[in-house]
Amino acid sequence: MKIISKISNAVIIAALVLGISSCGDDDDGNIIIPTDNIVVTATADTDLSLLVAALGAADGDLVSVLSGTGPFTVLAPTNTAMEAFLTANNYADLAAVPTDALQQLLLNHVIPGEVTSTALTSNGTGYAKTASTAGPDDTNISIYYNTSNGVVFNGGATVTTPDIAASNGIIHKIDAVIGLPDITTFATVDPNLSRLVEGLNAYSFDYVTTLQGTGPFTVFAPNNAAFDTLLATDPMWTATGDIPEMTLQTALNLHVIENANVLEADLTDGEVNTLGGNVTIDATAKTVSDGADPANTAAITTTDVQATNGVIHVIDNVLLSPIVPN
Repeated sequence: MKIISKISNAVIIAALVLGISSCGDDDDGNIIIPTDNIVVTATADTDLSLLVAALGAADGDLVSVLSGTGPFTVLAPTNTAMEAFLTANNYADLAAVPTDALQQLLLNHVIPGEVTSTALTSNGTGYAKTASTAGPDDTNISIYYNTSNGVVFNGGATVTTPDIAASNGIIHKIDAVIGLPDITTFATVDPNLSRLVEGLNAYSFDYVTTLQGTGPFTVFAPNNAAFDTLLATDPMWTATGDIPEMTLQTALNLHVIENANVLEADLTDGEVNTLGGNVTIDATAKTVSDGADPANTAAITTTDVQATNGVIHVIDNVLLSPIVPN
């Protein structure tokens, strides 16, 4: 039985509209509607001169793209952030950065739609899609935001100046360049996956190295509540690393499909082979089940967290036993 449909090659740039930015007002309370687009607005800001230069140097004519209708939300690294990126990656200057890589890096700072800092803060935490198509089969890369201590993207870029209005969107200045994420990036920056990270780093496991590899991988990632439920079954277990090595390894293997970037739309009913054996997918119910008796069934709570080397679907239970072949 064919259980995973062919992954679409279509590029999907999903607009995330979390809020509508204010146009601002003058001292008399009159509404001021910005007339300059994002590129013109950034060009007028001397602290964004390296970003503007990068837009002109990258493939894809990004100056024209971000001068278009939009709307766009641009996470704009300051000159200091851009210089730190060049130094950290041993680039003498912008001209040393491969132009195709620069294009995808910059598009990772663009969220289709207009997303205000107020809307982000209201949501608290979550994922959005960027305009970068650096994922397998040109899928759009995800970005994680957390507003528990400022507005922070992918765990390392903090908004320093929010809500700079432009005629075709909004700019948020940030203090670091946001690198293209692999699967471990999201596991690390999302606090709801910290128990999973404990498990990946337990014993002498090499899961982190593996999941930083080329892939692609599809990972069903149990959230903290899922692991807490499992830990509660044994009074000797207080952390994921307390689970016996073979039990934990079998469980972790059951959550990884190798050599496939299986998006939600591509999930189909039936058994699928993981690193640890077969599990069963119910695409309609959005669940994954193992071979235990009775089966452990996990609901897929968050789908299509896209990295450069695969995709994550967050689930609410830990799978423990592979399906035994008939």
